[in-house]
Amino acid sequence: MATALISYPSQGKKTDFLSGTLINNVVVNPRTGQLYVGAVNNLYQLTPDLEVLSSTETGPKRDNRQCTPPITEACEEAMDTDNHNKLLLVHEVKDILVVCGSVFRGICSLRNLSSVAQLLYFSDTKGEKSYVASAEESVSVVGVMSYYTKDRDNFTVFLVGKGYGSHDSTKLISTRILQDYGDWVVFDSIIEASAVQANPFVLRYLHDFRFTFKDGGFVYFLFSRTLGLQDNKNFTFISRMCENDPWYYSYTELQLNCSAANKYNKVQAAYVAAPGEALAQNLSRSYQYGVVSASDKVLFVTFTSDEGPSTSAMCMYPLRSINNRLAEIIGACYSNKGYINEVAAVYSPYSSKSEKLCDSSGNQVRKRCGAEHLTTPLASKAEFALTAEPSLVRKGHMTAVAVAVEQGHAVAFLGTTTGEVLKVHLSDHPEVYGRVPGDVTGGKVNKNLLFDSSFQNLYITTEKMITKVPVQACQLKTDCHSCISMKDPYCGWCVLEGKCTRKQECGRSTEENTWLWSPKQQCVEIQAFNPPNLSCRKTQQVDISIPTLPRLGLSDQLECVFGSFVSGAVVTFDSHAHAQVTCSMPGPVDIPPTPEQQDYVSVPVKVLVNSAVEVTSGEYHFYNCAATVRKNQNTPCIACVTSEWGCQWNAKDHSCSDSEDAVSGDHIHKTNSKLNSICPQFESPEPLLIPVGYKIPITFQGRNLDIYRGHRFAIGTELMKHTEEEVTQEQGSRFKFTGYEFTYDQQQEVNISFHIKDRDNERKIDSTLTVVLYNCFLGREDCSLCKHADTKYQCVWCEASHMCVYQGLCPSPQPAQCPNPEIVNIIPRFGPLNGRIAVTIKGSNMGIKKEDVKKITVAGVDCVHQEDRYSVSTSVVCEIGPARRAPPSDLPFEPTNSGPVEMELEGGRRGTSQVIFTYRDPKVVAVNPVKGPAAGGTVITISGEDLDTATKEDVTVTVGGVPCEVLSFGTEITCKTGRYRGQKVPSDPLVVTVKYGKNTTKDVPTPYQYSENPKISEYKPKDSFICGGRRIVVTGSGFDLIQRATMKVLPSPDEFSQETALVEFVQDAHSKNDTVLQFYSPSVNSSLDTQSLRTILQLDNVMEELKDFNYHPDPSFNELAKNVITETSIIIVTGRGFLKAMTAQEAQAFVGDASCHVNILQDDKLILEAPSSQPRARSKRQRRDTTNDPLDLVVKFGHGEWIVGSVYYARKVDIPLAIIIPAVIIPMLLFIAVSVYCYRRKSRQAEREYEKVRHQLENLEESVRDRCKKEFTDLMIEMEDHTSDLSEARIPFLDYKNYTDRNFFLPSKDSVNDAMFTGKIQIPEARRTIVAQFIHTLESRPDFNARSRGYFASLLTVALHGKLEYYTDIMRTLLLELMDEHVQSKNPKLMLRRSETVVERMLCNWMSICLYQFLRDTAGEPLYKLYKALKHQVEKGPVDAKMKKAKYTLNDTGLLGDDVEYSVLTLQVLVHGEGPDVTPVKVLNCDTITQVKEKIIDQVYRNLPYSQRPKVESVALEWRPGSTGQILSDLDLTSLKEGRWKRLNTLAHYNVRDNATLVLSRVLHTQSFHQQQDSHEEKNALLEEDNTFHLVRPTDEIDEVKSKRGSMKDKAMTKAITEIYLTRLLSVKGTLQQFVDDFFRSVLGLSSVVPPAVKYFFDFLDEQALRHDNVDEETLHIWKTNSLPLRFWVNILRNPHFIFDVHVTEVVDASLHVISQTFMDACTKTEHKLSRESPSNKLLYAKEISTYKKMVDDYYKGIRQMVSVSDQDMNTHLAEVSRQHTDKLNTEVALHQLYQYASKYYDVIIQSLDEDPAAQNKQLTLRLQQIAAALENKVTDL
Repeated sequence: MATALISYPSQGKKTDFLSGTLINNVVVNPRTGQLYVGAVNNLYQLTPDLEVLSSTETGPKRDNRQCTPPITEACEEAMDTDNHNKLLLVHEVKDILVVCGSVFRGICSLRNLSSVAQLLYFSDTKGEKSYVASAEESVSVVGVMSYYTKDRDNFTVFLVGKGYGSHDSTKLISTRILQDYGDWVVFDSIIEASAVQANPFVLRYLHDFRFTFKDGGFVYFLFSRTLGLQDNKNFTFISRMCENDPWYYSYTELQLNCSAANKYNKVQAAYVAAPGEALAQNLSRSYQYGVVSASDKVLFVTFTSDEGPSTSAMCMYPLRSINNRLAEIIGACYSNKGYINEVAAVYSPYSSKSEKLCDSSGNQVRKRCGAEHLTTPLASKAEFALTAEPSLVRKGHMTAVAVAVEQGHAVAFLGTTTGEVLKVHLSDHPEVYGRVPGDVTGGKVNKNLLFDSSFQNLYITTEKMITKVPVQACQLKTDCHSCISMKDPYCGWCVLEGKCTRKQECGRSTEENTWLWSPKQQCVEIQAFNPPNLSCRKTQQVDISIPTLPRLGLSDQLECVFGSFVSGAVVTFDSHAHAQVTCSMPGPVDIPPTPEQQDYVSVPVKVLVNSAVEVTSGEYHFYNCAATVRKNQNTPCIACVTSEWGCQWNAKDHSCSDSEDAVSGDHIHKTNSKLNSICPQFESPEPLLIPVGYKIPITFQGRNLDIYRGHRFAIGTELMKHTEEEVTQEQGSRFKFTGYEFTYDQQQEVNISFHIKDRDNERKIDSTLTVVLYNCFLGREDCSLCKHADTKYQCVWCEASHMCVYQGLCPSPQPAQCPNPEIVNIIPRFGPLNGRIAVTIKGSNMGIKKEDVKKITVAGVDCVHQEDRYSVSTSVVCEIGPARRAPPSDLPFEPTNSGPVEMELEGGRRGTSQVIFTYRDPKVVAVNPVKGPAAGGTVITISGEDLDTATKEDVTVTVGGVPCEVLSFGTEITCKTGRYRGQKVPSDPLVVTVKYGKNTTKDVPTPYQYSENPKISEYKPKDSFICGGRRIVVTGSGFDLIQRATMKVLPSPDEFSQETALVEFVQDAHSKNDTVLQFYSPSVNSSLDTQSLRTILQLDNVMEELKDFNYHPDPSFNELAKNVITETSIIIVTGRGFLKAMTAQEAQAFVGDASCHVNILQDDKLILEAPSSQPRARSKRQRRDTTNDPLDLVVKFGHGEWIVGSVYYARKVDIPLAIIIPAVIIPMLLFIAVSVYCYRRKSRQAEREYEKVRHQLENLEESVRDRCKKEFTDLMIEMEDHTSDLSEARIPFLDYKNYTDRNFFLPSKDSVNDAMFTGKIQIPEARRTIVAQFIHTLESRPDFNARSRGYFASLLTVALHGKLEYYTDIMRTLLLELMDEHVQSKNPKLMLRRSETVVERMLCNWMSICLYQFLRDTAGEPLYKLYKALKHQVEKGPVDAKMKKAKYTLNDTGLLGDDVEYSVLTLQVLVHGEGPDVTPVKVLNCDTITQVKEKIIDQVYRNLPYSQRPKVESVALEWRPGSTGQILSDLDLTSLKEGRWKRLNTLAHYNVRDNATLVLSRVLHTQSFHQQQDSHEEKNALLEEDNTFHLVRPTDEIDEVKSKRGSMKDKAMTKAITEIYLTRLLSVKGTLQQFVDDFFRSVLGLSSVVPPAVKYFFDFLDEQALRHDNVDEETLHIWKTNSLPLRFWVNILRNPHFIFDVHVTEVVDASLHVISQTFMDACTKTEHKLSRESPSNKLLYAKEISTYKKMVDDYYKGIRQMVSVSDQDMNTHLAEVSRQHTDKLNTEVALHQLYQYASKYYDVIIQSLDEDPAAQNKQLTLRLQQIAAALENKVTDL
């Protein structure tokens, strides 16, 4: 069943409508704003706020495309077929909706526009001319309303364009009429002959219609098609014809190209709208379309590309340019033989006309709408296509477009396949400025993208959802900058109101600068302050220049706010209308303190209007001159006078202050052009280089020191370790200090700055003395490095200390030459025999420059110095030559290929290494693995001997010439293979080559082969939450060759995200073999848009994108509704989005440290089985006291873990059975004794007794509730197959005839031959007449008993079914008489209690007729589910076939008292003659063979109604445990005997095991069992006695001996134990409670539609109650109860076979009886006082009765408040029922049967008619005599 859910919006939220099935079409009624939604099998009518006003089911229908409608039994292939909506058209004037579906070859229907549930017209008998739409889902259909004039009459028609489906009408464009006229019928195609519909056109051109519209007297169709050639490339065309051209003479096609090369060639969606002023000017400026005005129409089209399927584009075509181009083409044909500029411009599509189709003599009249003799159809050649450049190109497909204009600017809304809608400002350079994200439900956006009537909101339709979203969300932005940065053409900043609004919502928005438009304008900014800054010690006024400040109103007040200081402001405007705001500034006390490390404080400035709205803001700097010295403590005066604030320095006070003209003198230093030259200061130190460890005097210059004459100074710096040295003054302004022995070893050089203090007051005087301190030793560890130092440092190698030091620190003279070179290491130590590798020699004193190296030998072989790689003193690189050849073998000494390295330097210095270099020959032996994919990326390992010869840099590896990147080098070499370039895969065996240096090449003896790349064939599941961790199984081939498989997730670049750095989320495979890889999906950053994520599998070098893999937002969880759990409890977790990427099998849940089994996982619900014993807390922190602490309930989906709440276990008390049994028996016995004693006091104690019983029942029920929940969960799981796909078609409803037969004539055994059932009688031809008014006459006869009255009433109902209005009138009259009779006899409450009169039975039948459709639509499904659940629950346990008692039942008399041992078996059933498929069937081993057959038939034929299934007697069951088969039956010679009793055979008797295979076969001639026996003895043996039993022998017939032996105590025990089993009733009741509640709600709920008959009849009773004085509310309640719940619903509830084609067994019937009794109790007003003697069925539902009673009261009240149903409405409804069903009933038989009564009581009736004045008036006596004469040739007075 389709469901429609509405979520009502809170402020600012979206409104949405959810359909249960795929939505195909949405249209809007422009007059009312209502939406009409055509979905699969459903049609909805919605308000503008998406609330459902009306809906109707349109499918599924029995249909088959091969069959011609109407579909009858003759169409054997017919099956339930989904009805896809193909076309919806609104015709406001006639208030009709045209609805076309995909069933019945695309026949349409007409529905009421005001209520779509009302069908106005449908006919499937009119043949092919009424086939409008297409039967195929993929074929697109478009339509538009139009008119047609004939013989001066105007007819409403609609034009349809559709692609071709294999079983459709061949008309691709057709005109359809909406009324019958002449030979035309509704939906007939009124134009037959048209070239546009010729057959060759059908299959070759592959039309895909996307859009149609009318404009300026023309009808346009937009579609793509091929050119009819072999090439399947699509081209987009727009075709046009005149609306008043019914013969399509004017039909012309124009090709539309999007991009010059027509890259975007296939139309997807389109929209026609005015472009607005701005876009019109842009289009006009392009000179491509001529002048376009703001009111012209423009066609906006989205296209996809056949070349690059991943992109799409939008192009715009002004209609004027389309019409102009069409005029050129038509004109060329009519007057220029089809040529434009001597190029053929025209051809005739869909025909074989020659190229000379426009071969005109030039004198043809140019007719705007064509003519019969003119050429048609026409189409432009590709060279004359109308071309537009794409306005917007996007990745992904754009599936929908809608355009609106705001303030002259066009805005496009573009739907995409990912479900989002892009907002595009169609400016000079269209750009996406926002988007409406796709909902979690996703799916592509439907091409019907619609605005509401005010263009304020957009209706976005995705696959199953319609969402209403505002076109703008300006109000969400609360400040100017965020408002302007949106670039939203709808929005702007309303300056004086401080809001982001649309222009019309901003007061005075027409004035300049008052409303700032988001895409183009800037916020109001402060241009300048005057003064630009101010001392924090002063106060004054400031002028703020704000050029774009809007003009204020007279009442507007302006304020300035500096921090927290507020002052009024005055505005003046200059000649350019630029504003200047003047306001007071805060005083020094209101200015915040200056921050550390700064010499000013920034104070925020706001300009406010009317104390509330901020117009603009900025920052004002208050400077603090005293703080300027913080910038540089060594130069306080310079810092002061060079600051940007213009401060002055007072040398006497040693202070910096605001500049004051009044203060002057030599000690005052102000800022001047020379800046720092005026300050007293020390500068120009000499020397600038100071060595470490040596005291060098430093001299420097003093300036402007006059005021310090006679003062003493001290010098210091950080490296002088807090000591300060005296400064001495030399001649003039020269100063000196003796120097300092610095220590510093961090780096070779460091700058040090000196400060100078006045000794008298310890104040610092400006000092710019900075020198460089250097260390000779650092980085110059040997003599050569020391000599290499720059001479300015005066570093020398000191022999005495073997160090490089400053020359003043070395007393001994410096040596002329450095010592001999020392060689410490050689890299590598091994080389190939052929040499030609680089050897690096490490050591010291190996020269000062590269030319110093004269000669190098390695192992006696010359080595060529590589000068470009020389490092001073420490490193020399040379290239070795080949090893010396071995001398002839007969020489006495051994050849050797090793030796030291020797080096000779300038000056004859020599050095020899202690380390030995060896030449050797590496051997490569093998490579592993020997195969890898052609894409490369395989890490191969090469093994052998002496492989670690040379270095990693010297070695290169190739595989068949393809480089292999060396990863590691040592005793084995590993490298990563490159991509194989060859064509042949797998490749030939390839040689792996290892090359050492330039001369040595080694081939590996084992070859390597490139194999085929791994192939991925499938992967599942295809979804993951962003938390990751879901197990993804990838299947394919060639995975064994892969060494590293990873799953990567990359975000696609997106214009909305500022992130440019590429992030990737990676997860390695956790298991693999050759065909299967398993991954856990990577966790992804939750801030990323899931739509933009790409998932890639990287298999070594092979990259495979998993295009269908989707990430979904993590699910959300609600708070737990119940957090107390017991041992058998289930836990229900609710939330949203569970099913997006999870299944019940994968989900995990934990209570504490114990796992919970996940039973059911739905999208919004998770049902868990709690651990049987209380677990411990998960974390150690929680494990303090485990008795009753709350435990965390954790749900785990992959890597995502959610703590959804805390639960705790209810404390349990274990009571042993030895206590329970006496505790139950003793109170029972006491109760019996006490109840006798207290009998007389019973009335006073009744109330307390009731409370006590109810309390006990509640306790008992509580104890079994958790078991019930578990049972209920099991039942839900087991019934999922039964109920998941229940629809009207799957529920076996009886047809109307069988329904009425069973309800009217209560079938019994003797009714099999009733004429009303067979319909077989011979009626002599006779005239029909009015039914005589003789019911009272018949009722007065004593032999006209209750049964006859009921039968007579039913005959009357059938006979008058064709005139139900008349029948209702008769019934009302008789009811009024019956009412008067009961009221006068003072017994009004007894009315309608029984069916003793004809009218009571008539009322019963009338209700049955009127509620049939309600049963089918609403109440049938919950009733059927209740019946199925009850049957399923009963059959789950043992059922005694003879006693008709069951373990699981609601009826205590039908409860199987004994505890029967049994087990569940699953049989594999093979049906003889129906193929090899087996059906698994669950049975019990204690079932009789007949019971097993019934269960097998139920399962095997579950899709057939009961009447079409084989009967148990007609099938045989055979078991084949070995080579021979065995027929199973209830009784045979193997049946067990117990005394005189014989036990029926069960599966256990035959020893049938679990999973056994049984064969079910049909028996051709059904015989009794005894006739099948062959031997005479067997027959006699079985016929000896008929005392058979199944599970329990009847208690009243226990063997006499035992009965005598048994004591009273035993019998009491038996009784007590049976009572204990009564908790089973509670268990079954709890399990079925949901189904019972659902049925009661469907019948007594006002949420579903109340049938009009109920409202009509209840109103009738209300009226009559008012008419009589002595009818109170209780009596009225009883009347209503007797007329509907008791008269109809109880009957249907007790007898489900009255509405369904099912078989109700006695055991199920017994339980249904209990539920129906509960229903009856709920409808009575009297209170039931419960006691222990109350029947168990009353006790069972005692708690629920009050709820149900309230439900009944609410139902009656609700009906009373409903809008009344008038007589006229009721008659219309009844007439419709008559029309639909009367022809199915045996009315003639009923009339004949009625006449039998008339005949039987003929004389009495004639007499009563003679006495009745009204009858005399109408001559009814005469008419009855005429009928009698006609029917029986009776002699009359005629």
